[in-house]
Amino acid sequence: MRNQGEITNWNDEKGYGFVEPNGGGDRVFVHIKSFERRARRPIDGDLIVYRVVKEKGGRLRATNITFPQSQKVKGQLKGNQRILGSIFTLSFCVFIVAATVFGKLPIQLLVIYAFASMLTFLAYAMDKSAAKNNRWRTKESTLHLFGLLGGWPGAFYAQNKLRHKSIKAEFLSVFWITVVLNVGSILYLFTESGVKYAALISNIWQGG
Repeated sequence: MRNQGEITNWNDEKGYGFVEPNGGGDRVFVHIKSFERRARRPIDGDLIVYRVVKEKGGRLRATNITFPQSQKVKGQLKGNQRILGSIFTLSFCVFIVAATVFGKLPIQLLVIYAFASMLTFLAYAMDKSAAKNNRWRTKESTLHLFGLLGGWPGAFYAQNKLRHKSIKAEFLSVFWITVVLNVGSILYLFTESGVKYAALISNIWQGG
């Protein structure tokens, strides 16, 4: 008999989790190798269709696992969004480097972005570790502040590399708002008043 349920407690690094059957019942162990067609990696909240087998020790295990068609479409959309985000982030980084090389932006700004991105990636990594080990978590507002101050490229890389904060829609909406605000502030530096402001900041940085 085929069952349908929702994946919970998924550990992507180890490739296993559990499924809570729709309509109630005992949760069932799920392993990545039991998926029939792995077009993408499963995540918490995914719906799956599966069969249940009972192992020698009595544990229930899901087998012949597939995604419903709606979940496949959802996964494809998320994949496309991730690709677009990667292209945008890479393009921005290339733009910042090029603008610095051609003297359109002060080199100090490039240093700030590099440092802020590394710091933000570290903050995401520490927060994921804290979540796994039930330790004190980093506030989401703090992560957003790091991104707003120039660390958003590192945040985007962390979301996809570490698979942390990459699912929660509310968090991602605020994240992309901080990205728009940050990029907008960079574009301002190319206006007439912005060029003067950038020059002033550069002089202050150099102590003169």
